[in-house]
Amino acid sequence: MNVSINLTLDTRSPKNDGSCPIVLRMSRNHKNASISTGVCIHPQYWNNDKRQIRNTYKGISSIERLNMQLQAELKNAKNVILELKESQQLDTLSLVDIKSKITGRGDADCFFKYADTVLAALKKAGRIGTWSSYKDAVKALENYNGSRSLPFKQLTYEYLQGFETDHYSKGNNANGLGAYLRAIRAIYNKAKKAKIIDPKHYPFAEYKIGSEDTNKRAIDKTYIEKIIDLKLEPGNRLYDSRNYFVVSFMLYGMNFIDIAHLKPAHILNGRVDYQRNKTTKHFDIKITDELQKILDHYIARKGKYIFPVITVDEDEVTTYFRIRNARKYYNEDLKELAEKCGIEKKLTSYVSRHSFATLARMSNVPIDAISAMLGHKSVKTTEVYLKGLPSHILDNYNENILKR
Repeated sequence: MNVSINLTLDTRSPKNDGSCPIVLRMSRNHKNASISTGVCIHPQYWNNDKRQIRNTYKGISSIERLNMQLQAELKNAKNVILELKESQQLDTLSLVDIKSKITGRGDADCFFKYADTVLAALKKAGRIGTWSSYKDAVKALENYNGSRSLPFKQLTYEYLQGFETDHYSKGNNANGLGAYLRAIRAIYNKAKKAKIIDPKHYPFAEYKIGSEDTNKRAIDKTYIEKIIDLKLEPGNRLYDSRNYFVVSFMLYGMNFIDIAHLKPAHILNGRVDYQRNKTTKHFDIKITDELQKILDHYIARKGKYIFPVITVDEDEVTTYFRIRNARKYYNEDLKELAEKCGIEKKLTSYVSRHSFATLARMSNVPIDAISAMLGHKSVKTTEVYLKGLPSHILDNYNENILKR
């Protein structure tokens, strides 16, 4: 018994906005079964004769690509049916069974379906920062794709080029694109390692992820001292933000998320002993007299956490976004702090970290030691921090090299 299958617009169950789902409709002996493609459009944009979306549809940047993806889904379904027929299983299976065979294969081969499993694993492992960045990347790719159907083999060099073009057409920058693509590549690499995909389709062998140099984030030591010496009372809104910046600088450029998670229990024998949230790397840093004064002020609050960023225990996702929101306000305060200190450069939560790295290098601290202090897994990452050494320092190095 042959099974026919084709793309069609299911107008029987329109959504509230009037759009209808495009489905793969299977038929056999006057019985039908439908497989969702995840794409919905208004009926006026569906060409029933050609079984495709009309060019007048404005819901996506590339109608041609979306139609090709729908055809690819149809081709995949037909291949499954043909294989079942050749293995003499087709006549023994109901339409529901055949649908299960088709959708089961589609789930394994679909980038978005696999990405869902990666995201779930990250969330379960408590890697909320990575989960959030991967989730943003998957959402950006889904918006570009126009549906949640994307077989791995369609994620080609040309496809990524189209994603890049679409990203820039919206006025976005190279570093934002790079963040998305590194997450997409990481998910793809997991699928390759799990042998879900054929390595010959790997697009990142040809497609290289670019980036653009950011403006030098480090500030001179004189400005660091101005921030430290600025007279602010505890009731002043900038008081906490200034202290977060100083604490970060004095603790090897500590990240804001780690500052938020610091507890009184992390203060042991005049040292800060903690694990970095992002990498779980262990740190054991001596507390200076100036840092001790700041810590004493906050420890006197007798809260579970030293600093008033996290005030109650919540689930990991809620806590992550609470800290991210607090960092947003922290960065807004740093703009005002920069004005008060006469700092023309943009002051953000990352400036303390980059300033620490740069000043360490200017003090002739070996780069591998700086890398260890920053908690980097690779010296290459540290070198990115040190790209912006001041010109006069480079001049001094050069003079020493050329000295006779």
